[in-house]
Amino acid sequence: QVQLVESGGGLVQSGGSLRLSCTTSGFILDDYTIGWFRQAPGKEREGVSCISISDGSTYYADSVKGRLTISRDNAKNTVYLQMNSLTPEDTAVYYCARAPYGSLLDDTARYHWWGQGTQVTVSS
Repeated sequence: QVQLVESGGGLVQSGGSLRLSCTTSGFILDDYTIGWFRQAPGKEREGVSCISISDGSTYYADSVKGRLTISRDNAKNTVYLQMNSLTPEDTAVYYCARAPYGSLLDDTARYHWWGQGTQVTVSS
């Protein structure tokens, strides 16, 4: 059974950091791309980063470049999103999702499996 479970969200002050985890099971992580998305209240879902597990290639949305880092630990079947220099504009529910290997962040239709999300709240 394919599962993606996010964790690591919480409340943090502006300028602070959080590390989100996406723990996966039920499939071979190397065969896929894992993306991180976020959705703030009243806003459309936004892709922030993705990683193609096999070769480690990464992509970041312009809004998060230089502040967020995506990585993976194949032994733990887990993908991480390190978030630094957080601002209130980063407040959202963050989701991880699975897509076929080589998928881009904009290929949202290819992300078929999603986690339940983890709330990130940044106070000013």
